[in-house]
Amino acid sequence: MELSPTLPAAVPALDTARLVLRGHTLADVAESTAMWGDPDVTRYIGGRPASAEDAWARVLRYAGLWALLGYGYWVARERETGRFVGEVGLADFRRDLTPPFDSAPEAGWALAPWAHGQGFATEAVRAALAWGDAHLRPARSVCLIHPENAASLRVAAKCGFREVGRATHRGADTLVLERLAPVRPPGEARS
Repeated sequence: MELSPTLPAAVPALDTARLVLRGHTLADVAESTAMWGDPDVTRYIGGRPASAEDAWARVLRYAGLWALLGYGYWVARERETGRFVGEVGLADFRRDLTPPFDSAPEAGWALAPWAHGQGFATEAVRAALAWGDAHLRPARSVCLIHPENAASLRVAAKCGFREVGRATHRGADTLVLERLAPVRPPGEARS
């Protein structure tokens, strides 16, 4: 994947029908910490609730992704109320997997428990992928999902991902999914 020669100076805001996706601020840390500390959220993502220190490190990692790579994670908030929905984005975590992801952006998402089952994840992931397709132009994007995480597997399928393999990551079995980039007319410019 070729990175855009002009990386965004700030995290771009994305608007969907029901959500606003924007970069993290210090004001988001408490809600992010609460989400990552919830066992329902982390059951298939690491298997245990995150400490406040771990949640803070995650927010710092998100900021670093944007600063170093020009892409990363957004906070998702409900447009109508401003309520914290979760976090979604694209990353290069340089995971120790076989086969490796190479430079393919890895999609990821986590939602606050109140937001589960309402279509927010699909809406947010589609927006993040559309942004990535327009600005990063990857040949493919990837994601890792725990085999028992039926909800995330449904989201991934709705967003065009398909299973391409299995791997072990940090001692846990995981599914490797891939989404091929949309076909673009020759010579189409980046957005």
